[in-house]
Amino acid sequence: MTLLLSSALACSATSSAKSFDQAYQSISSEQLHKHVKILSSNEFAGRLPTSAGEKKTLDYLTKEFTKIGFQPAKNGSFLQPVELSEITANENMELTIKGNGKTNTLKYLTEMVLGTSRVSELERITDSDIIFVGYGINAPEYNWNDYKGLDVKGKTVVMLVNDPGFASKDPNLFTGTAMTYYGRWTYKYEEASRQGAAAAIIVHEDAPASYGWSVVKNGWGGPQYKLFAEDGNKSRVNIEGWLTLSSAKDLFNQAGLDFATYKSKAQQGPINKALGLTASATVKSTIKRSTSHNFVATLPGSESPDEHILLTGHWDHMGTDDSLDGDKVYNGAHDNATGIGGIIEIASALASLDKAPKRSITVIATTAEEQGLLGSKYYAEHPIFPLNKTVAVLNLDSLNILGQTKDLIVKGKGKSEIENYLKIAATKQNRSLVKESNPEAGSYYRSDHFNFALVGVPALYAGSGSEPINAEIAAYRAATLPEVKRCYHQLCDEYNATWDFAGAIEDLQVTFDTIFQIADSKDWPQWSKTSEFQRK
Repeated sequence: MTLLLSSALACSATSSAKSFDQAYQSISSEQLHKHVKILSSNEFAGRLPTSAGEKKTLDYLTKEFTKIGFQPAKNGSFLQPVELSEITANENMELTIKGNGKTNTLKYLTEMVLGTSRVSELERITDSDIIFVGYGINAPEYNWNDYKGLDVKGKTVVMLVNDPGFASKDPNLFTGTAMTYYGRWTYKYEEASRQGAAAAIIVHEDAPASYGWSVVKNGWGGPQYKLFAEDGNKSRVNIEGWLTLSSAKDLFNQAGLDFATYKSKAQQGPINKALGLTASATVKSTIKRSTSHNFVATLPGSESPDEHILLTGHWDHMGTDDSLDGDKVYNGAHDNATGIGGIIEIASALASLDKAPKRSITVIATTAEEQGLLGSKYYAEHPIFPLNKTVAVLNLDSLNILGQTKDLIVKGKGKSEIENYLKIAATKQNRSLVKESNPEAGSYYRSDHFNFALVGVPALYAGSGSEPINAEIAAYRAATLPEVKRCYHQLCDEYNATWDFAGAIEDLQVTFDTIFQIADSKDWPQWSKTSEFQRK
């Protein structure tokens, strides 16, 4: 039976074999619409890791990749198990601030959010001294340490989001307005943990965070996933969270200080300041160990099958909220049903080629990206294929639904030589490569390719554009963009049959072309000399 099935697949593949140009043109807007509509339907329940929505998603991917002829990558299976700890905090929590003759109690979701990364049913801070630590950064290469001379063991550190270059606009401070990894909220909790703090709290502001408070609230409500750790993640701070800007101002007022003044000082140089206040909070959590999965599929190379080009994108979103009336499903159509639909289209085009590229091409649809890039982190730490045989990574996340553009945005432009191949592909479409308009958002550090960059594999994140090809597209873009921004991580991120996928198709074709160039060569793209990453 296996031989008959293999023969049938081989005959089918041969009969539908395409030249490069034919495969390039086969990437279809109609098919992309179909994939996005299905993956973001209510039936998939918001694609939350470990839920019934995960099973439906993985079943769909298995069906599609089996049909196009990709092979399971892990011992005959498309699925790489990812062990998670599911931590659901009880919403009945408060943060109490005492000092200077006052007691102020902050409310969950409206004034603050708290949680824990520890696998623990109870985490508490009691009368913990509060210290403002500027941006919460320890970066020797920038001669910057907000923790210098400070012992924060058992204490609560409060810090600003992003990094100093953003607010100061000084191009010589860090990387100017472009966010570095030191500006990411994930880094700030990691550093506070290394310093031994009991709690770490970030002040939210829309502009430097690049999203509103509703994104924080929605992201921190409900189950939180962490990679399972045998030690229960005891190296993390006991409690981590966010303050609204108004709550932060009230905090400084209670201390007899001006928030704006200390924010300004934090931009000028490393700073820490004891506020003369204490924090108390209790976080009760329900703990569940669960297993989610990365989906990993491979098209073997014709000459060097042990060398791999990776195409990544996350399949997960935020599930459902049963506490809501009416619409309860976070469908995640744009983020990231479009990316997964795009991966299927690129993979289908690659598999249809009359001759497979010399190197293997491996698709990794990751889990738990929305929970802190966990699926890609797990793969980078437990690679199915050796990292020293991984040539390059290209990532798809939230495709262009705003129409065709004259340019192509490269997040973190200038970081690697993958852009040389991307430029060749974009030039065929008469498009130019440009950097993102808001590098202060730190987009390069916010999607799955980043975990591969951390372990030294050159990784590219490119897509969309900023300059419409004509006035008609410009008008459509102007009408649609506010809705796209409004619906990020909201219930309204739902499939829309009127979305213009023409720009997305061009982006997918460019990605297909770039992958093919690298896969059909013997080149090993390198990081640029100015990049903070290098091959290990």
